[in-house]
Amino acid sequence: MIRKATLLAVLSAALLAPVVATTPGTAAATTAKQELTLTVRAITPELPTKPTDQIKVSGTFRNGTGAALSGVRVRVRYGFQRMTDRAAMKAFAEDQAAQLPQASNSTFMDFPLVDNGTSAAWELTFTPVQLGMNSFGVYPITVEVVPAAASWQPLAKAHTFVTYMPPTTPKLPRNRLSVALPIIDAPHRSDDATFVDDKLTAALKTGGRLADLAALAKTAPKNVTWFVEPGLLDDVQAMTKGYTLRNGKKQPADPAAAAWLESLRTSLTGAPVVAVPYGDPDVAALAHQGLDSGVDRAVKAADSAADRQFKRDIPVSSNWPVAGKLDDDALDLLSVSAVRTVLLNPANLPPQTPATTTLDAAATLDSVSGPVTALLPDEELSRMFELDSAAGRTAVLNRQRFIAETAMIAAEPGQVRARNLVVAPSRRWDPDPAFVAALLKTASRLPWLSSGELGAIKPAKAQTPRAGLVYTEQDRKEELNEKYLEPVKEAATEADLATRITTDKRSAGFDNAVLRLASSAWRNSTRAGRSATKQVDAAVGKRLGLITISGASRTQPITVAGVDGQVPISVRNGLSTSVTLMVDVSSSNRDLLQIHPKYVKKPITVGKGEVGTVQVPMLVKTSGDAAITVQLETADGVPYGDPVKLTIRTTGYTGIALVIVGGALSVMLAAVVTRILRRRSEKRPARAAQARESEKV
Repeated sequence: MIRKATLLAVLSAALLAPVVATTPGTAAATTAKQELTLTVRAITPELPTKPTDQIKVSGTFRNGTGAALSGVRVRVRYGFQRMTDRAAMKAFAEDQAAQLPQASNSTFMDFPLVDNGTSAAWELTFTPVQLGMNSFGVYPITVEVVPAAASWQPLAKAHTFVTYMPPTTPKLPRNRLSVALPIIDAPHRSDDATFVDDKLTAALKTGGRLADLAALAKTAPKNVTWFVEPGLLDDVQAMTKGYTLRNGKKQPADPAAAAWLESLRTSLTGAPVVAVPYGDPDVAALAHQGLDSGVDRAVKAADSAADRQFKRDIPVSSNWPVAGKLDDDALDLLSVSAVRTVLLNPANLPPQTPATTTLDAAATLDSVSGPVTALLPDEELSRMFELDSAAGRTAVLNRQRFIAETAMIAAEPGQVRARNLVVAPSRRWDPDPAFVAALLKTASRLPWLSSGELGAIKPAKAQTPRAGLVYTEQDRKEELNEKYLEPVKEAATEADLATRITTDKRSAGFDNAVLRLASSAWRNSTRAGRSATKQVDAAVGKRLGLITISGASRTQPITVAGVDGQVPISVRNGLSTSVTLMVDVSSSNRDLLQIHPKYVKKPITVGKGEVGTVQVPMLVKTSGDAAITVQLETADGVPYGDPVKLTIRTTGYTGIALVIVGGALSVMLAAVVTRILRRRSEKRPARAAQARESEKV
């Protein structure tokens, strides 16, 4: 049906002012200088198949010009010709192509008056044959708002596509579409006991980003592959009980946290799930800053955490790096950790010569551990899964563009076999669950597409030659830099000591905290990352400080007499688990004092809350003060804590006096000597009293 309004009025002078030029990315829903906005809300059917199918395009426009408008027309503009390739489609959608030549004189609506601040609904109806659609292909149309009396000048416009598939359409190859959807977020804890922020509370509420992801998981097809960062699930798990913010504020358990986890586990049952490395580390930065082991630790931690959270085996053999970019060093680190598939930005692995058609999404890379499959998502198709009204990517226009892009790929010349297509929106996207679910259903209905799991994609034997991994200087600049990672490296070393010192080598609880510090999320918020690093470092330092040489005074030196050249050094274990360590002692003046050759450092075990003592034999050469250095070590000889210097006052006779100079060390003989002297002093008055009593008798 063609609808018309009969009244045409003259526009005000303000409406005749020039329209502001459109820019790429905004043409799909442009706004005139006077703030007249146009929105396309529906196009049906999504895929017309007959010349006489009634195509209805409807929407609204809003007058925000500040004054009433009179004599406004909404019409469709078309061009008779199909789009020739995807590049031409992109130029048209971004308003970088010539205006379509034909404005319909029969498909329009006129509006006599539209008051300021109000919206008007419009609907245009036409058939494929009316717009010159005569064979399979993608046809561009423009909906525009124009002055009825001066229709050469659009006030607002929206570009879109109609894909026409008549019965005469030749058989098309059914390209295989695989969809990867991420559930990745920034870390929200520093050490396991402390949250750096309380942002998850809002994200888990209805309408929040994580709540939307869980809602999408309920309706998404079971062949969608989900990339999940297990550290996020652990953060949410921590909120199921009372938790503490970094300012010390106590927060009660959040009921939404447990509900979200349960919903996600239930929804993803039977769906392919892949765990990205724990904390979503900046793999390239770790490779370039000498933190190679961090990648393998993150992969192993993800393996353990994901299995625990989902209560089933979750693979870690696929990786989706930040920005989809790696260099050869980063790829090698991942391959050593048994990663065999990487999801990469196409710009990271371009063809040797520019391609004129859409390439298969799968390619093969060489690494130190053998071949790795690179999956290259289609950028335009992936962008269609994310709405952005400011950029003209509304639900209807994105759907039409997706249909048109996939149809154009199927119709590209010279393609005789099905190709793999991969869709992957941005890693920290904020989806509209209803729109994404509807788009996935649309994709499943298109006759030139078939759906499949990401893990089923195999590179073809004959592949388009690739130029190799392209990693630019700008990519390097965006990494976490040395200044940021150096304190992280120090925290990692100390956290490792906290585990090494324990007898059973059970984790001290800082492994995942250190992994979170290397998250790629800190690229754009290094200040928050540094703050988290300081918190973790303080927590690790506090833990390390629970193992000390006992009885030390930080302000007063303590003198203890040695016996037969033996100096006892006692270690207090303040942990709730036993530790195994060694005590290394060396003399700085061997002419005055030497450590007896018979002293061989060997591991000693100190139970939880107990004190262990090591007797260190000394050889006194002459009288005077000599310095010795005492260093605690792990059982495998790694220094634990800072070395402590002691001053030994030698008498040259049978004994030596030990003066402890320093805050963290003491020997416990002083207490023994004091008790002996006290007992002797107590006996003397008693004997005197007995003598006096005898004299009285």
